[in-house]
Amino acid sequence: MARTLDDAVRWAREGTDLFLDAAGGLTEADYDAPCLLPGWSRRHLVAHVAANADALGNLVHWAATGEETPMYASPEERAAGIERGARMTGPELAEWLARSSGELRTAMDALTERQWRAEVVTAQGRSVPAAEVPWMRSRETFVHAVDLDRGTSFADLPGGFLDALITDIAAKRGLDAASPNEQSLPDGPRPEVAAWLAGRPHALADAPTLGPWL
Repeated sequence: MARTLDDAVRWAREGTDLFLDAAGGLTEADYDAPCLLPGWSRRHLVAHVAANADALGNLVHWAATGEETPMYASPEERAAGIERGARMTGPELAEWLARSSGELRTAMDALTERQWRAEVVTAQGRSVPAAEVPWMRSRETFVHAVDLDRGTSFADLPGGFLDALITDIAAKRGLDAASPNEQSLPDGPRPEVAAWLAGRPHALADAPTLGPWL
């Protein structure tokens, strides 16, 4: 079954709550510890998720007002923002994450049906309806909650979200279990298949190595 806007909005809220819970109570030493993303500390990852909320908020503003507001001014600006965040203290990062996440939720809640259909442009240059924004946020928050390495795994994510995530990444990677003309997905539990597709650690036997995604 295809995901709906209501699904994506719900998952964005649930994913945000999960990430906030996973990031809650981090000490400065915890922030400096590595996350599951190579070369990044938890401080980098929290800064990235906070900045993502601000960036997606730009797309919501675009949809609400018609004023063209890109996610980021440039790829360099995006990277510089994460590096600035990585130099923040724990309390500063926690405040940024909570503020940006709350502002994004409030802005999305205010969109009308017509505004959800407005075309915006992602950081990758894709033109999409604003209704894609909550799906983009749910992927960021759920997957990066796992990346924080605080005890959350893909098995803790909602089943419907995992189904949608598998469909989404498989299509982007040219994999489709339902098509005889494309490479099929490996057999295994949904959480492990999703982790494999996302280029994260998994327990699937003999599955080929995939590069990172998201």
